[in-house]
Amino acid sequence: MNSVPTVTVSLADRSYEIAIQAGLLEKLGREMKRYGLKGKVGIVTDRHVAQRYLKKIVEAAKQSGLEPVSIILAPGERSKTLQTVEHILNALARHRFERSSHLLALGGGVVGDLAGFAASIYQRGIPYIQVPTTLVAQVDSSVGGKTGVDHRLGKNLIGSFYQPRAVWIDPLTLHTLPTREWVAGLAEVIKYGIIADESFFLYLKRKMPALKKQSPQVVASVVKRSCEIKAEVVATDERESDRRRILNY
Repeated sequence: MNSVPTVTVSLADRSYEIAIQAGLLEKLGREMKRYGLKGKVGIVTDRHVAQRYLKKIVEAAKQSGLEPVSIILAPGERSKTLQTVEHILNALARHRFERSSHLLALGGGVVGDLAGFAASIYQRGIPYIQVPTTLVAQVDSSVGGKTGVDHRLGKNLIGSFYQPRAVWIDPLTLHTLPTREWVAGLAEVIKYGIIADESFFLYLKRKMPALKKQSPQVVASVVKRSCEIKAEVVATDERESDRRRILNY
């Protein structure tokens, strides 16, 4: 029986679960087996995240009988280009990834965007799983299937709506976030309270001292409620034609 708290994104035959649990990265081998991953798995990450987490993810994949392929990108927004996507695609082709092969997007929003977009176009679509390591990614960009890259004429001009097979969230990864990124994530969380759930907003006000100290229990509950709100919005407006646009403000 799966004891990990989950949130469901309901999208008919493309529905998926968001698993949220402190220490989940230590149990990813179990999750890989539960989801039936086989053969090759591409782990897309950036250099900073790789230094902290890549080794344990690679080991978990090997212990689950998988063939992990690490695809390490330069960190930051400047990597959100078609050239970086081509780098990912080259690695997949070189290692002979098939349509049943999976990608894991291990990192923040940039990594998730790049891995998701590459997954959406390689062999007309292969499954991918989001493993977000920043607060913004955990409560926002990893959920909902928006992927894309920048163009010299504008941000996110090239992309697709392509839902992940799952989202695996370990709130403990947030302990290493720079203050600036932590605050940016809190702003997204507070926005959910303002636009969608007054009781959640009041809860955030009460728990702000604990949030500042990154209490594991409070952070996990805040991430879960944020994902519930995002999942409900995505379920009613997947392609951002109406209600989902409110999340852009």
